[in-house]
Amino acid sequence: MEDVCIRYIDLPCCVNGVTVQDESGFYNVYINARLSIESQNEAIKHELTHIKRDDFYSLESIQKVESF
Repeated sequence: MEDVCIRYIDLPCCVNGVTVQDESGFYNVYINARLSIESQNEAIKHELTHIKRDDFYSLESIQKVESF
């Protein structure tokens, strides 16, 4: 997958990861550095699925988008 940068930062304990798309269409994936390696890998997989599904342009509710 191109145009994706994964960064590890300390996030609140209830946040595994978050993805932000910038104005040029580049995806910045932020993964909670406090998680175990296994949990970080799952969070990356989760965030990349959002990108692949174009969830950023979905008209669905956040609850529905997060329910996969």
